Amino acid sequence: MLVNHQSWALRSLLGLALVVALLSDAQVRAEDGYDLWLRHEPVGGAAGSELNGITVAGPDSFADAGAEAMVSVALAELRSGLAELAGGESPPAAPLSIRLSCTDADIARGGAFALDGDSTGLTLRAGEASGCLYGAFALLRLLDTGERLTKIHHAEAPAMPLRLLNHWDNPDGTVERGYAGSSIFDWWHLPDHLDRRMIDYARANASVGINGVVVNNVNASAMMLEPRYIARLARLADAWRPYGIRVYLTARFSAPRDIGGLDTADPIDPAVARWWQNKADEIYAAIPDFGGFLVKANSEGQPGPGDYGRTHAEGANMLASAIGARGTVFWRAFVYAAEDETDRASQAYREFAPLDGAFADNVIVQVKNGPIDFQPREPFHPLFGAMRHTRVALEAQITKEYLGFATHVAYLAPLWKEVLDAETGHGGTVASSIAPAGMAGVANIGTARNWSGSHFDQANWYAFGRLAWNPQLSSEEIAREWLMQTFSRDPAFVSDVSAMMLNSRELVVDYMTPLGLAHLMATGHHYGPGPWVCDLARPEWNPCYYHRADKDGIGFDRTASGTDALADYAPSVAAQWAEPETTDPRLLLWFHHVPWDWALPDGKRLWPTLVEHYDTGVAGVAEMQAMWAAQAGKVDPRRHGDVTDFLAIQAKEARWWRDASIAYWQSLNGLPLPAGSAPPEHDLADYRARDFPEAPSD
Repeated sequence: MLVNHQSWALRSLLGLALVVALLSDAQVRAEDGYDLWLRHEPVGGAAGSELNGITVAGPDSFADAGAEAMVSVALAELRSGLAELAGGESPPAAPLSIRLSCTDADIARGGAFALDGDSTGLTLRAGEASGCLYGAFALLRLLDTGERLTKIHHAEAPAMPLRLLNHWDNPDGTVERGYAGSSIFDWWHLPDHLDRRMIDYARANASVGINGVVVNNVNASAMMLEPRYIARLARLADAWRPYGIRVYLTARFSAPRDIGGLDTADPIDPAVARWWQNKADEIYAAIPDFGGFLVKANSEGQPGPGDYGRTHAEGANMLASAIGARGTVFWRAFVYAAEDETDRASQAYREFAPLDGAFADNVIVQVKNGPIDFQPREPFHPLFGAMRHTRVALEAQITKEYLGFATHVAYLAPLWKEVLDAETGHGGTVASSIAPAGMAGVANIGTARNWSGSHFDQANWYAFGRLAWNPQLSSEEIAREWLMQTFSRDPAFVSDVSAMMLNSRELVVDYMTPLGLAHLMATGHHYGPGPWVCDLARPEWNPCYYHRADKDGIGFDRTASGTDALADYAPSVAAQWAEPETTDPRLLLWFHHVPWDWALPDGKRLWPTLVEHYDTGVAGVAEMQAMWAAQAGKVDPRRHGDVTDFLAIQAKEARWWRDASIAYWQSLNGLPLPAGSAPPEHDLADYRARDFPEAPSD
């Protein structure tokens, strides 16, 4: 295959011209959330003064057009960002300078950089152009959060090579599990017209180190592999290349049959392999740095190698051979099927663990953070650390399918940190087990003016990028730097609101799924409670499958006396959860079925403790409302009002979750409420009758 590199270089430079023009286009800032964490409010005083009149100088020559475009973006970001941060302060008598060195042999490639300030300004050193890009954004972040330019001594390198957003966007503009409007990808007008939002999106991603985007839904349409869509994808790739972002496609496994004219998609059929080889060559001819394919196979009715009696490894390796060293195949481990009676929490482990070592080198098995499905709390997935001879990536859900959609404040960094920091029992943490591969986040981005549907959901996009770059960061560090860049540097504001953020996810767990309960949401749209749903065709679609409550007790026995899903974990980890007496109460009902009067380690009984958690969740949302109300005057009125409205919705829905759940549990156990706990506002029949066909993103 021959690639017209001259044409590619020209397209990159044309894309750069558009980027620079957009960056230099003066805009009146509207505090509507569009600017995300890239607002660069003036820092004022001496800090602002030393940034005014500053000169920014880059390399005199470049290895290629791609490096030139990337460094040019870094320079443009620095110049515009520094001017905004300076805010018109008087420049010093001897203006400072920032010098970029982007081919420093002492700095590792792959995005690493070093920032060193001195009395004359600062030097940004990197081993390649991407390091200068990431270093430029990091420098602006440090200045935005209070560092003085001349005092900065800072070095970073990404902890993992691949840091991707997975969009569940469809070609028709709808978004599965999207709560921020329609898809941002305007396929209808591409490749002839590129929305400037694509550039702003790339800027935001690059600023937190995201370096890849899967543009279409895992429940994929084969049409995305057609030539007309490849041309559209090439236009995106050209626009994003200066930001270090590679494009990826979800590939429908049955595409050779759907659009290729074959009567099979069997991965060992030579004609099928040849079709994929030709398709890969076609894509790489248009996009030489195409990232590769993501595949959802043999799960929830999607086609896959299992349709032909083949393994996941056989399917993945066929695609990996077609791509070769040019890219990567991400193969999702999210699998479950109606005919499989295995505990839903064990299905992925039982299918994939025996295939360890069978996958090609350019295949990454993409594993959800927990063994069920992005629940408010789950134990970490047992495949992490268990597949020692296979690269495994972590898949997180940024869009809050099970955590209040876009309206509930639920800061997810603590959820992801629970997983990343967990010891797998196989010689390291989850973070260390995925370090050779990376992280993928299911995007929460749409056409809403504030990108994510609510202002605080921006924090989850930001936190995902920061943790994929450096999983050692704390949830508090990330929350504080996001708040300072997005809302205000006022110390009292940052302290109060960061505390609110850090507690928010736990409150959601309390009023939705306390003590290890899971998957209690209404079916289909997953909006609101539905613990009473027990009659759906597939067992694992039913909330009753997960809570197993009756008059005598509640919880799912996953020990040896039950489904034995606990055996999927390393012995040292399984031992922590083997007995209800020693299991962390936060996961008690995930692993054990216990009586309603079970005594917890603190001596309290299960039923009053369960109700106490529901009450704590509702009360905590009220406290968040009061905390946010006290910030009036520290935040622009528009965004303050938006958050106020959404907190009111959260308070109403938290009470709904609490009341409906308690009403249902009482219908089973017949137990009175603890003293001081208010009865549900309505009877169970009222809650069961509620229906929401208009709920978004079914």
